[in-house]
Formats: sequence, C-alpha cells, structure tokens
Amino acid sequence: MAQAQTTDPCYPIGKFEAPTSISEQQRKEWIAAIEEAPRRLREAVKGLNEQQLNTAYRDGGWTVRQVVHHVPDSHMNAFVRFKLALTEDNPTIKPYEEQKWALLADVNTPIEVSLQLLDSLHVRWVSLLKSLKEPEWKRTYIHPAMGKTIPLEQVLASYAWHGRHHVAHITTLRKSKGWN
Repeated sequence: MAQAQTTDPCYPIGKFEAPTSISEQQRKEWIAAIEEAPRRLREAVKGLNEQQLNTAYRDGGWTVRQVVHHVPDSHMNAFVRFKLALTEDNPTIKPYEEQKWALLADVNTPIEVSLQLLDSLHVRWVSLLKSLKEPEWKRTYIHPAMGKTIPLEQVLASYAWHGRHHVAHITTLRKSKGWN
C-alpha cells in the first residue's frame, strides 16, 4: 500500500488519517505492513556508521538511533494496548512520554538490540492480529491524552502507518545525504 511522499521532513509519507470505514482487505494490508516493518527498518539502517546513526533526520528531530529505538518502544505499547482491549471492556490505556523515552540512557545501546526486539515483538503481534475475528476488531480502548475511544482496527491502521513513517524518516535522510 503506497503512500504519497511529501516535502515535510516531519511527515515524509503524510500525516496519519484515520479511516472512516475499514474493509477486511485493508486490515490484511495493514497487518502485512506491520509484518514487514522490522525488515524495512533493518534495510533502512543497513550499512550506516555511528556518525550517520547519530544524525538527526531533520532539524530539531530525533537521530536515526533514537528513531530505531523508538519504534519498538512504541510498538510494545501498541501490543500491550491490543491485549488490554481484547481482555478488558474499553480499558483506559496508559500514555507514555515518547519524547522523554527517546532521551533515556538505553538510547545508547546498539541498534541491533532494538532491531531484534522489533523482530520478536512483531512475530507475536502479527500472530495475534491474524487471529482476530470481526467483532474483536471493533473492541476499543480509551486514549486519555487524545480524549478518544479508539477501535482496534483504527489502531491497526495507525501502526501500519507508524512503521512506514519512521522508515521514511531514515530513507529520506539517506537520500538527502547521498548515503545510498
């Protein structure tokens, strides 16, 4: 599922737009995007040296290293939120301060640690996603920071976008710097 490239370095594939109606085919495409995300992230950072990993993808933005560590942080939260919504009645999830997480000391661990974490996490997450039946996609959670009740199928769409969004941060930077 292709998304248009933009000239906004913050949103190289455009901002996420929540779908208003969702088909089974769209869910399959989004699950495939989540399944491919670890491989695509690995490809995006392949061959980068330490200096390149410590380069911000845009002025005022995170470094490539921070982006790589952010993706599994975010996707772990999403995985837990899915499980909460599947096992509780419209739970209120716990938001997290992603900007502050990106500054914690573990951002200095080798990116391979987060790449392996993402690989393993996505195997479990995709297994769960592929098992869901129609009524389960309609289950919801409350996101207090957004002030919204969100159905799981919409969360699926946003995380399919999320993986592509951050891979595009890195691939766009590589292209602009001639690192290909």
